Amino acid sequence: MLLQSLRHLVLPAAIAALCAPALADPGPGGAAMFDHELRRLHSDEVVKLGERFAGQPVLVVNTASHCGFTDQFRELEAVHRKYKDRGLKVAGFPSDDFRQEANDEARTAEVCFENFGVTFDMFAPIAVTGDQAHPLFREIARQSSAPRWNFHKYVIDRSGRVVAAFPSRVKPDAPEVLKAIEQVL
Repeated sequence: MLLQSLRHLVLPAAIAALCAPALADPGPGGAAMFDHELRRLHSDEVVKLGERFAGQPVLVVNTASHCGFTDQFRELEAVHRKYKDRGLKVAGFPSDDFRQEANDEARTAEVCFENFGVTFDMFAPIAVTGDQAHPLFREIARQSSAPRWNFHKYVIDRSGRVVAAFPSRVKPDAPEVLKAIEQVL
């Protein structure tokens, strides 16, 4: 009798574990998505991304200072302020992959911090596409897709899994982006 009861408990759990969707496991590199160090934008401070982001929901965005979507910094800042107390981290990664980033990091910082009042994490420019992409963006592309333009947005859950991606034209405060953020909080 006891054996039959245990079988009813253990067997469904084992079947569920075997049949879990492949997306539940980010695979090789997924757990270590943030296992890198990057310098903060226009600063000497180096940030261990794992200490800052591992185990947290993160909105990752590749940015550019001279892009038609640059005004999305306003909405990114609003999303940051709305959700930061609930644990969301917003992280901006300037890139010149699409030829729209300032050549001077001081100018990039001015656009972000002075023009748009950004208070979320911004990092020194990196490559986000192709063979030269930073390992963080290689992992994002492996799990989802590489950015096709500036201000591509990725919602990453606490386990380092990309759960949603949004192209440039979708604003950071669009209902579908906020819904994806709510689901990882």
